Amino acid sequence: MIRSITLIGAGNLATQLGKVLVKAGLEIVQVYSRTEQSAKELALLLNADFTNNTNEINLTSDLIIIAIKDGAITNILTQIDCKNTFIVHTAGSIPMSLLSNFSTQYGVFYPLQTFSKSRDVDFYEIPLCLEASSPELLEELKKLAGLISRNIHVIDSVQRETLHVSAVFANNFVNHLYLLSDQLLAMQGISFDLLKPLIKETAAKVEELSPYDAQTGPAKRFDETIINKHIKLLDKQPELRKIYSFVSESIFQAHKKSDNDIL
Repeated sequence: MIRSITLIGAGNLATQLGKVLVKAGLEIVQVYSRTEQSAKELALLLNADFTNNTNEINLTSDLIIIAIKDGAITNILTQIDCKNTFIVHTAGSIPMSLLSNFSTQYGVFYPLQTFSKSRDVDFYEIPLCLEASSPELLEELKKLAGLISRNIHVIDSVQRETLHVSAVFANNFVNHLYLLSDQLLAMQGISFDLLKPLIKETAAKVEELSPYDAQTGPAKRFDETIINKHIKLLDKQPELRKIYSFVSESIFQAHKKSDNDIL
């Protein structure tokens, strides 16, 4: 069973994953980061060794977890010899096959969540998406995942890429719309806090309703009077007007066959 781990990366995901693995009784043997300070800070938190030298990466642990930017994975792997070690990456849109040239036992350990260093999350509820090059490694990853989450799924690379794109829509794009809302409100001296109860209720509704059924607003019911008023209000913000018009049209097209619906 996997008990010791070398963690390559010291960013948001690596920090939160390292913390929960240690809490579950696993040993993080070493933390690697390009930046010595980042590696040292996380290593101190995890009671681990650290390095920023690829020649010093510990390859004797039971598992190497690569939790770095997607574009840096290949660069790291070409600098270490891990062909006889279990190795996984944590990326949503990188196929498992990328690891095939570097190890005989490789896989994916992808937590579907947004992470920040300073904000702890409940891993027990986070979907952990697994893929492995062999049944043996898949079983090991399932055991490891089971120590930190009850929400475990075997997802292949094609499925995971679609999942990741969907997550960008549901999380990254939505959060950017929060930013645009905040900026729009600030122009009139209004606090973003006024929207927080609405945001909470919108998120809560999809626990019980499908996104289709949860949709409300002027675009769904095609209230041209309100839509045109909003577009006119955004005359001096052409980018916001463009986004408002595009998304409103998308909502309308998705719901145009429904009966009259009132907010």
